[in-house]
Amino acid sequence: MAEALAEARKAENTGEVPVGAVVEKDGAIIGRGHNLTESLKDPTAHAEMIALRNACGELGGWRLLGCSVYVTCEPCAMCAGAMVLARVKKLFIGAMDPKSGACGSVFNIAQERRLNHFIEIETGVMRQECESVMKGFFKERRKKNTEEADT
Repeated sequence: MAEALAEARKAENTGEVPVGAVVEKDGAIIGRGHNLTESLKDPTAHAEMIALRNACGELGGWRLLGCSVYVTCEPCAMCAGAMVLARVKKLFIGAMDPKSGACGSVFNIAQERRLNHFIEIETGVMRQECESVMKGFFKERRKKNTEEADT
């Protein structure tokens, strides 16, 4: 999760929502990503999607059998769906997202028994650190928006 947090900080440094993700297989990181939706003007440029694409490129196929994903914030429906389709084995989540999380908070796509694959989930991994990065980002954003409104 420390590597996913490092990715989240990369996103934060460019003004993106600070979410980071890594894909691991057999103890090695094979995919990394951080949010780039604003930079790329792409709604699919979430940290998880980028990390999954990188991992698929590394393995030479779209199935991520035996892989684990570490993500600082609970994945949305798009990202959770992509992980199911890629056959990710296990998902480690730092902070839960009660507004749009799709791995236990609002939905649980990753463990929907009607789908073709079920992902093991472990939550709360480095939770305080992951929450701190996210809360700090939005606190700073609100402060900046208030200052701009005052001018």
